[in-house]
Amino acid sequence: MARPQLEVADIFRQYGEEHRSKYGRVMSSEQWRVIKAIERCRTSALGGHIDECDACGHRVISYNSCRNRHCPKCQSLAKAQWLDARKAEILPVGYYHVVFTLPQLLAPLALQNKTVIYNILFHAASSALLTIASDPQHLGANIGFVAVLHTWGQNLMHHPHVHCVVTGGGLSPDKRRWVPCRKRFFLSVKVLSRIFRRLFLHLLDNAFTKGELRFHGDLNYLSDPLAFKSLAKACRAKEWVVYAKPPFGGPEKVLDYLGRYTHRIAISNHRLIEMKDGRVTFTWKNYKEDGQRQTMTLDAHEFIRRFLLHVLPDGFVRMRYYGLLANCHRARNLQRCRELLNVFGAPDTETSQEQTWVELLVALTGKDPLQCPKCKDGRLVRIQTVEPTSHFHERVTPKAHSP
Repeated sequence: MARPQLEVADIFRQYGEEHRSKYGRVMSSEQWRVIKAIERCRTSALGGHIDECDACGHRVISYNSCRNRHCPKCQSLAKAQWLDARKAEILPVGYYHVVFTLPQLLAPLALQNKTVIYNILFHAASSALLTIASDPQHLGANIGFVAVLHTWGQNLMHHPHVHCVVTGGGLSPDKRRWVPCRKRFFLSVKVLSRIFRRLFLHLLDNAFTKGELRFHGDLNYLSDPLAFKSLAKACRAKEWVVYAKPPFGGPEKVLDYLGRYTHRIAISNHRLIEMKDGRVTFTWKNYKEDGQRQTMTLDAHEFIRRFLLHVLPDGFVRMRYYGLLANCHRARNLQRCRELLNVFGAPDTETSQEQTWVELLVALTGKDPLQCPKCKDGRLVRIQTVEPTSHFHERVTPKAHSP
């Protein structure tokens, strides 16, 4: 894939310093670090190395990545490594995609209390799935799933929701049977929605009672118990959105589908079109008009503000495993599932464990990163380390990039 003409890093380098000067007092420490990391990513500020072709002598300077999980340029290898490690966990069954969305009424509260509210979102969504799946009237089995938090919509506004990729069936309580879902049907979305709403509001009320929530600015009034109860009542009166997609075409497609969600960030560089006269233009899908692809232009500082809405607290885990895939019992549960599904022996994981970053990138992009870009015959060999620069004043505009 060709390198984008415009990157989020270009916008941060051009306007990041001014943004910090204007709005730094209301930015979190995590947001400061994200801007700094993305600005410096793959520049001399982070150091790097020099490679030389063993055939023609051509030299290439490569600067280090920031490895920040919010950086658009640092997700490809991390995604490839994660997916490679998941190969051994895919079962030969159908998989479903279920999405739990937080009502817009609660989005401002979530923005001020990210750790607490996002943890409640995970807990309520996972408990709803596990509860209804274990009910004999629905499935009567212990399912397994991975849940991934996304906090954005296509327009970069705050829109917290959790994507769950779920096994189409599970282990019976006595672990003697594999219980499959009915064909092309997972679980009742209406029931899931109501359990999700009840669990979330119960946990939210507990957090308020324990003093775990903070209220600032326009939300100060919610510190009054009566006002908070009024908000909860309004949320209880709404139908909460839970969406379940049809099953995948087959388990072989699950990894590809997971890759679309696990390491996604608020916006990829390939959606950016132009940065001009203090404004940024990008593409987006307008789901109010049947997902029609459109363009949106924002003031550069508004673009940065929206991007930073999705910076997660330090240490917050945005990808979690439940049921059969819970970390403490995953290997044992998967082995039992394979036995019941007549899949003899665990998948061969030796190859994936031995794969280097070069092999993973070749599999991901189809291009060998160590092939000489000039003669195409030689191999790049590292000959020198480049130390990080002590100061960073680099500003790069889109014109500085080659396509």
